[in-house]
Amino acid sequence: MIYAISTLLTLETIALTFACYYLWKFSNIILRVEDEVETALDVLDERYRSISKVLEIPIFFDSPEIKRVVDDVKVSRDSILRVASSLAKIEEEKDEG
Repeated sequence: MIYAISTLLTLETIALTFACYYLWKFSNIILRVEDEVETALDVLDERYRSISKVLEIPIFFDSPEIKRVVDDVKVSRDSILRVASSLAKIEEEKDEG
């Protein structure tokens, strides 16, 4: 009887050790990803401000190519804002939970 209990306790200890190791490993991965997301949000915020400043400058050319490029930059700016907003929303949900 004691042999069975000690064997069971040994197996549980081994299983707990593996579980703790992988829990530690995955939590470190999550923390690194969180740091990268925060860095990306900072970069996106900086790029958004920079693009917004450029778009405030009036255009003096009526060339369709230039207008198309300006429109593409506006779409890119809006896309940056959507990505940053969705990432920030994920961050806010995580903080609330």
